[in-house]
Amino acid sequence: MIDKLTPQDLFNHLHNNIDLHWIAGKHHAKRIIKRNLHLNEQATLIGHLNLIHPNRIQVLGITEWAYLNKLKKNSREDIYRQIFSDHTSAIIISDGMEIPEEFIQLANDKQSPLLSSDLSSSDLIDAIRFYLSNLLAEKTTLHGVFLEVMGTGVLITGESSVGKSELALELITRGHRLIADDAPVFTRTGPNILNGSCPEVLKDFMEVRGLGVLNIRAMYGENAIKQNKHLRLIIHLEHMSDDNQQQLDRLYGAKSVRNIMEVDIPEIKLPVASGRNLAVMVEAAVRNHILMSHGHNASEEFIKRQSQLISKQ
Repeated sequence: MIDKLTPQDLFNHLHNNIDLHWIAGKHHAKRIIKRNLHLNEQATLIGHLNLIHPNRIQVLGITEWAYLNKLKKNSREDIYRQIFSDHTSAIIISDGMEIPEEFIQLANDKQSPLLSSDLSSSDLIDAIRFYLSNLLAEKTTLHGVFLEVMGTGVLITGESSVGKSELALELITRGHRLIADDAPVFTRTGPNILNGSCPEVLKDFMEVRGLGVLNIRAMYGENAIKQNKHLRLIIHLEHMSDDNQQQLDRLYGAKSVRNIMEVDIPEIKLPVASGRNLAVMVEAAVRNHILMSHGHNASEEFIKRQSQLISKQ
């Protein structure tokens, strides 16, 4: 997550994606819009003109201009002073409306960034909120291989040389998809949502010991690559001795919860040993996770069935 946001940051991030033009107030492009913006505050960052609970970025559309034009000169100038206050970090005129010269002059005098767009005010606000949600969201990079397995975002973790890439490669050959190898980036896009993606420099590539760097897209086709996915499950690979494996819970397995950016993600510890088909086990873990998310818990069902049998005897 970025520490602060300025009108220049906003314009640079948005103008290639939506219709946006800088009209006036360029000398104050570094005015801070917000510091340390939290996820639940993003919706109030921008909105239609509001003088009671002013947005940091005020949007004036057809309705707002119609209201201003009905006011007498003194009342309109008073509202102009409120719009161009220290609280307002930028003003955007929507609907492709012609901007009065006095408004442009006021923006330059007050050094307030003034932008314009041909989009309707509602579409403009929705678009900016969409792009800002990713720009301002918390981000973290985790070590592991991130894949889509049976439609579920699965992060495979473990110590170096434990076999993460080899397992991922086998899963890809079985029809599952690679998102990111080695350093997937996770963005908190909602209260309980972590969206994982791949850094630009690593896209399509995966390193496998003994084979070097492989281009998965070139080798297996477009369908072997997925751009992003919500993280739903972590599979942690770990070398275990026979004694340690004997200590694992026979009914529930080695399940726990890992907290990442205040989001709880189920984690399964999978023992690595000679002769174990880890790809099949990962697929089984994902299938079981999907069943559990729909209310089917095999361990609880087994215990219940056993209890009923004992009661009958």
